[in-house]
Amino acid sequence: MTNRAAGTFDIDSWDAEKPYEEENGVKLTRVRVGKTFHGDLVGASTTELITVETAAGPAAYVGIETVRGILHGREGTFVLQHSAGNDDGTPETQWLRWLIVPTSGTGELAGIRGEGEITVTPDGGHTWSIAYTLG
Repeated sequence: MTNRAAGTFDIDSWDAEKPYEEENGVKLTRVRVGKTFHGDLVGASTTELITVETAAGPAAYVGIETVRGILHGREGTFVLQHSAGNDDGTPETQWLRWLIVPTSGTGELAGIRGEGEITVTPDGGHTWSIAYTLG
């Protein structure tokens, strides 16, 4: 049975290093992000991102996020793999996807699998949703 969960998150920290590669207007930067989750998932996370910025603005990122919390009453941890970007530098064309890394769940979240997405709201806030199963 597939479960659905949703909520919001706050970005508590965004620690970007100096770009480690810059060529022809394209920058690659490592960023460490701390978040707090609200809604069907209550908890916190740490994320390691590699971001791509072009002359048009932020263009894409990939990352790994370790989530610690309680999801629908079950406590544990799991890891999210991020894939995100946009087609032309505008928020209207962006896509932000998560994949729950299989075998990464611990505690009462052992066996979790699924995928989800992030939406940036017009005021700059973040909502999230996931569809998951527990094996």
